[in-house]
Amino acid sequence: MVAWGTNCSSWDDSVDMANIEEFGFKEIPQDKFVMTTWHEDQPLSEALWFAKHNAFHPSVALGHTLLLHISAQDGEQGLLKAYGVA
Repeated sequence: MVAWGTNCSSWDDSVDMANIEEFGFKEIPQDKFVMTTWHEDQPLSEALWFAKHNAFHPSVALGHTLLLHISAQDGEQGLLKAYGVA
Protein backbone atom coordinates (compact mmCIF):
# COMPACT_ATOMS: atom_id res chain seq x y z
CA MET A 1 0.00 0.00 0.00
CA VAL A 2 1.54 3.26 -1.15
CA ALA A 3 0.08 6.41 0.39
CA TRP A 4 0.54 9.95 -0.87
CA GLY A 5 -1.11 13.27 -0.05
CA THR A 6 -2.39 15.17 2.96
CA ASN A 7 -1.83 13.21 6.19
CA CYS A 8 -0.81 10.15 4.17
CA SER A 9 1.14 8.74 7.10
CA SER A 10 -2.18 8.23 8.91
CA TRP A 11 -3.33 5.98 6.03
CA ASP A 12 -0.07 4.06 6.35
CA ASP A 13 -0.61 3.66 10.11
CA SER A 14 -4.26 2.66 9.66
CA VAL A 15 -3.46 -0.09 7.17
CA ASP A 16 -0.63 -1.36 9.38
CA MET A 17 -2.95 -1.47 12.41
CA ALA A 18 -5.74 -3.20 10.49
CA ASN A 19 -3.28 -5.86 9.30
CA ILE A 20 -1.99 -6.38 12.85
CA GLU A 21 -5.51 -6.53 14.33
CA GLU A 22 -6.62 -9.02 11.66
CA PHE A 23 -4.27 -11.57 13.21
CA GLY A 24 -4.95 -10.78 16.86
CA PHE A 25 -1.71 -8.86 17.39
CA LYS A 26 0.24 -12.06 16.72
CA GLU A 27 2.60 -12.92 13.89
CA ILE A 28 1.15 -12.13 10.49
CA PRO A 29 1.42 -14.99 7.96
CA GLN A 30 3.88 -14.10 5.20
CA ASP A 31 1.24 -14.29 2.46
CA LYS A 32 -1.10 -11.96 4.40
CA PHE A 33 1.44 -9.27 5.28
CA VAL A 34 0.72 -5.82 3.84
CA MET A 35 3.80 -3.68 3.19
CA THR A 36 3.02 0.01 3.53
CA THR A 37 4.90 3.16 2.54
CA TRP A 38 4.02 6.82 2.61
CA HIS A 39 5.42 9.53 0.39
CA GLU A 40 4.44 12.77 2.08
CA ASP A 41 7.37 14.91 0.96
CA GLN A 42 7.57 13.59 -2.59
CA PRO A 43 5.71 14.66 -5.70
CA LEU A 44 2.84 12.44 -6.80
CA SER A 45 4.85 11.35 -9.83
CA GLU A 46 7.49 9.76 -7.57
CA ALA A 47 4.90 7.96 -5.44
CA LEU A 48 3.25 6.59 -8.57
CA TRP A 49 6.62 5.53 -10.00
CA PHE A 50 7.39 3.72 -6.74
CA ALA A 51 4.01 1.97 -6.80
CA LYS A 52 4.44 0.92 -10.43
CA HIS A 53 8.09 -0.16 -10.37
CA ASN A 54 9.20 -0.90 -6.79
CA ALA A 55 6.20 -2.15 -4.84
CA PHE A 56 6.26 -5.92 -4.43
CA HIS A 57 5.32 -8.65 -1.99
CA PRO A 58 8.00 -11.14 -0.98
CA SER A 59 5.80 -14.22 -1.44
CA VAL A 60 2.70 -13.20 -3.43
CA ALA A 61 2.72 -12.10 -7.06
CA LEU A 62 1.01 -8.73 -7.44
CA GLY A 63 -0.86 -8.75 -10.72
CA HIS A 64 -3.01 -5.64 -10.37
CA THR A 65 -2.72 -2.10 -9.06
CA LEU A 66 -5.68 -0.31 -7.48
CA LEU A 67 -5.52 3.48 -7.48
CA LEU A 68 -7.77 4.98 -4.79
CA HIS A 69 -8.22 8.74 -5.13
CA ILE A 70 -10.02 10.41 -2.21
CA SER A 71 -10.74 14.05 -2.93
CA ALA A 72 -13.55 16.54 -3.20
CA GLN A 73 -12.48 17.07 -6.82
CA ASP A 74 -12.58 14.57 -9.65
CA GLY A 75 -9.04 13.65 -10.65
CA GLU A 76 -9.51 10.23 -12.19
CA GLN A 77 -8.24 10.97 -15.69
CA GLY A 78 -5.23 12.94 -14.49
CA LEU A 79 -4.31 10.22 -12.01
CA LEU A 80 -4.60 7.47 -14.61
CA LYS A 81 -2.50 9.48 -17.06
CA ALA A 82 0.16 10.17 -14.40
CA TYR A 83 0.30 6.47 -13.49
CA GLY A 84 0.54 5.53 -17.15
CA VAL A 85 3.67 7.62 -17.67
CA ALA A 86 5.25 6.72 -14.30
